[in-house]
Amino acid sequence: MKQALQLFLIVFFLVTRPAIAQDTFSIVAVDTVTGEVGSAGASCVDLIAVFPNYAIDFLGDLLPGVGAINTQASYLANNQNNARTRMLAGDTPSQIISWLVANDAQFNPASRQYGIAAIVNGSAQTEGYTGTSCFNYKNHIAGVNYCIQGNILLGQSVLDSMEQRFLAEPGDLACKLMAALQGAKVTGADTRCTSNGTSSLFAFVKVSQPGDPYGSPSLSLGVKTPSNAQIEPIDSLQTIFTATHTCTTTGLIPTFVEDAIQVFPIPARGSITVLVPDQQCVNATYSLFDNQQRLLTSGSVTSDRFEIEIASTASGIYILQLEQQGKSVRKKVVLEK
Repeated sequence: MKQALQLFLIVFFLVTRPAIAQDTFSIVAVDTVTGEVGSAGASCVDLIAVFPNYAIDFLGDLLPGVGAINTQASYLANNQNNARTRMLAGDTPSQIISWLVANDAQFNPASRQYGIAAIVNGSAQTEGYTGTSCFNYKNHIAGVNYCIQGNILLGQSVLDSMEQRFLAEPGDLACKLMAALQGAKVTGADTRCTSNGTSSLFAFVKVSQPGDPYGSPSLSLGVKTPSNAQIEPIDSLQTIFTATHTCTTTGLIPTFVEDAIQVFPIPARGSITVLVPDQQCVNATYSLFDNQQRLLTSGSVTSDRFEIEIASTASGIYILQLEQQGKSVRKKVVLEK
């Protein structure tokens, strides 16, 4: 009887464990100029010993010419499949997230984390979701054409560094995704890997062109390493990436120079004044977000000096985002009444 009980517990553990695997830091992004969609991520899950049948890039789902979905934290294939179905049906990222939360395959949306980026009517749309039961540190960042998310993290700095490296990289979408992973390459980025001396145990990057068949992205690279080997998978992935892919500047063209942009006064009262170099005004737009990523106001940049009225906005910290030709930069704005 005792042996039968032990066997039952072992089988139960092996059957249910894939559904509770936590997957840590990742990014999805789209390029509206080239139509590319991409995903990259890494985690301290041992795919060699624990999940040998899992593909390295299992958490990322690419729909060529449409969008990218990362499903992580208590990963469940049914939820990933449902997200794909909703995207193919024409739902926006925010609609997909709402549907997934309301229709979780195991009635447990609080344990999930999603990042979605899509090309909707020629424009980029993104949305992220972090369930309250995901393991700390947990959070996500939804940008103009990218969404970065993570759990079991060293801290917010991991996500912030990924975002900064993604935005600063002048290459194409694949290069920007690889750069984002490099931003998370610190010991214990996934805190479970602190004793291993690495950020993670596996890492991947993949990008689909608009004409790629589903499931066969033009670029798909991954590395998995065993526990206690002390091999940094992001470095190993970078070596393969550099030998495989040449970074170009097609698509997302860098035009903004962040240090040249000035926002004053700090703190602001009633309005802010923004100064940008002349060459950064052409076809540029601005958006002001609150700390919940809600859009408060937006418009076109028509001169190298312009004002944004914020008199009706409550005191706090806000984010001014400037975008030009797919490249964006952000500036913090502090408002005091």
